[in-house]
Amino acid sequence: MRLRSILLIEAAEFVCLRSRGKGEIAMSVTTNTVSINPAFLQEIKDDSREVRQLFAHAVATMDVLRLERVALRTVAELLARLRDQLAMHFTLEEAFGYFDDPVDIAPHLLERAEVLRSDHALLFLDVCQIVDQAEGLAACKPELRQLERLAADFRSFCDRFQGHETRENALILEAFDDDIGVGD
Repeated sequence: MRLRSILLIEAAEFVCLRSRGKGEIAMSVTTNTVSINPAFLQEIKDDSREVRQLFAHAVATMDVLRLERVALRTVAELLARLRDQLAMHFTLEEAFGYFDDPVDIAPHLLERAEVLRSDHALLFLDVCQIVDQAEGLAACKPELRQLERLAADFRSFCDRFQGHETRENALILEAFDDDIGVGD
């Protein structure tokens, strides 16, 4: 648990150092009272694209019929890349105030935002367990039922992650549409 927390903190520090190391000047565009840093927004967009691509690849790979034809070491490595990218994804959302400004303006959304933030740790632990499971199976000759269990666990994780992302998007849209206004 402590190691995983350190990884999340290191990922946040990496992003901050990476942005500073490029010599970028942080500019903010202000709309009403919400500040949007274009460099961080681009980082979040790039990260989201990478997460979607890794999920799509992992979902295709986790098909039980294909698992029998794909080396489990490859599956474990793919899942480890997804885990690492999710650490970055969650860190970006938390470190750069993904919810802070909208929630400051719409305090009635605070409880939902806090639940969503707490989901990050649970989802990260889930994906870590799946990676551990895949690595354990890669070290032996697994039975078909073990491969099916891994695939089922991953599908369940995908569903929980997708539900989380949907709730995050809905919260952000609600904050901007209802409380900040979209200029209609």
